Amino acid sequence: MQVKLKKVPKKILNASLALAFWLGLWLILSKKIGIELLFPSPLSVAVTLREMLTQKEFYSVCLRSFFRITVGYMLGIASGGILGSLISFSEILKSIFKPFLTAVKTTPVVSFIILALIWIERDGVPVFITFLMVMPIAAAGILTGINSADSELLEMADAYKFGFGKKLKYIYLPSAVPSFASACETAIGLGWKAGVAAEVICMSRGTVGYALKNSQVYMETAELFAWTGIIIVISLVLEKLFVSLFELIFKKAVKKGGYFIEHSGK
Repeated sequence: MQVKLKKVPKKILNASLALAFWLGLWLILSKKIGIELLFPSPLSVAVTLREMLTQKEFYSVCLRSFFRITVGYMLGIASGGILGSLISFSEILKSIFKPFLTAVKTTPVVSFIILALIWIERDGVPVFITFLMVMPIAAAGILTGINSADSELLEMADAYKFGFGKKLKYIYLPSAVPSFASACETAIGLGWKAGVAAEVICMSRGTVGYALKNSQVYMETAELFAWTGIIIVISLVLEKLFVSLFELIFKKAVKKGGYFIEHSGK
């Protein structure tokens, strides 16, 4: 307990030093440039942010983007998990879908945004793009986890005549969970950035991306900086929210990993 208490002040100190360093560098650069329109000072951004926080519209904009991107993220995780599971046990499906997943991961997101503007309604583009960016990562995560299942445990399962259901429950699932959870965590930041980029390009009204674009168009640089900070904060909140959610969901599955070893001798 004493060790933990000693670590807390050190973490706070390190975070404070890092914050002070970047704020100091920001202040020096803004003073050096000397033009608020090009590079606003931390104080002007803070004042702008305070004004934004007093407006009701600000919260509705953030919630709208949060909801849309979360929907796309959850769809991507669900479909990626299902697709990754299917191709893990079928060479035919793997040969069919592997090129598609690779193409999605390597193609610039802006290409998909432009294509999506042709295919679907403007307001649905951020959801679709978030889904498209997240799905391959989730599929790759669960594919990696299932493929890394312990071969000795699988041999033991065959010796005890375990059916596919029991193998899935006691071997494949616990093996896939850590890799899949890590992929889900990685996909949060990417999905959020892709979703906001889609909002910017398709000019989806009443969203964070739309507000960001307006700030650039009207040369409201302090507001642009403030919205950028808000995007980072929402991304961190999303990450913490979903990491906690996945830990809660997958906790039991991870615990079951030792079940087969403990009971195989009975």
